[in-house]
Amino acid sequence: MNFNKTTITTTLIVVFSFVLGIISNDPIIGSIVLAAGILSVWFQVKGKSYNYIFACIYDICNAYISYKNNLYGLFIFSLLLHLPLNIYGFITWNKNKDENNNVSFRRFSKFKSILVILSTIISSIILGYILKINPNQRLEFLDSTANVLNVSGIILLSKRLHEGWYVSLFDNIVDLSIWTINFIDGRPNSLMMIYVSFIYLIIGIYGIYKYKNSNVITSL
Repeated sequence: MNFNKTTITTTLIVVFSFVLGIISNDPIIGSIVLAAGILSVWFQVKGKSYNYIFACIYDICNAYISYKNNLYGLFIFSLLLHLPLNIYGFITWNKNKDENNNVSFRRFSKFKSILVILSTIISSIILGYILKINPNQRLEFLDSTANVLNVSGIILLSKRLHEGWYVSLFDNIVDLSIWTINFIDGRPNSLMMIYVSFIYLIIGIYGIYKYKNSNVITSL
């Protein structure tokens, strides 16, 4: 992807996001979080390290929206884990670029993939009970699952591991469920977060397809 294509893609996504934000009566925070979210996952699929710049912007906006919706797990994790991990991902990807500034992906063995699945399930349950201690917390187990999946996905993708796409896919499904419930309950900014989660889901499926058929993946 050359500079001109990158500029055109970025411009179209930003314009689309702000138009959708205006239509949804959420022209500022909603538009920013939608644009940053789409740009981060789109350029991640394209193997571009600067996707993490948009991911950091998304983390900050997501933390603000989560706080307003009493999703304190997402709020804390977005600032204290997701943001630092995305900065780490930016550094790591920049160290592993090829001559075309693209990043190649690797693959786990089946045993390590099973370990990731089991640790994710156990961590989600434990975190859910911790969040439940807060009487103002909403959707504690969905919140915990989304956070654990998100952190796992960020770590795996920052390590350029193909399994990160599958973990992120499940995270997007959980996120879509959370924000759909919030939208039904009339919670703020929830409609734009539904858009973000849905678009993440679609692009994530494309990412799985792209790298599943790639020849640069090796087993670990």
